[in-house]
Amino acid sequence: MRCEIHAQNLILVYVMLPRKKPVTMPMVARRLRDPDVNPCLSESDASTRCMDENNYDREKCSTYFLKYKNCRKFWNTVMVQRRQNGVQPSMPTATERDEILGAMGKMPY
Repeated sequence: MRCEIHAQNLILVYVMLPRKKPVTMPMVARRLRDPDVNPCLSESDASTRCMDENNYDREKCSTYFLKYKNCRKFWNTVMVQRRQNGVQPSMPTATERDEILGAMGKMPY
């Protein structure tokens, strides 16, 4: 709040200024940006970047979409298998995923 004094009439005028709210991402968006939650974050970012660079022409980015789809399919299979084996958490953390991919020797997708 700011106070202004007008000398002619000695009237105090209070002006309410709008408060700036901090810009925060919604909880769902924050979770999707978390590498422990989203195993295909880099593939998602690559496909989004491709769309931005190619004026949203989906045909030019089909390889990125396919790679993202295969990534999701692979980690979903791992998650289902861990759930069936009673391993918690069902989705491996980012460090566990790095170890799994390192043991495979190459990217499975």
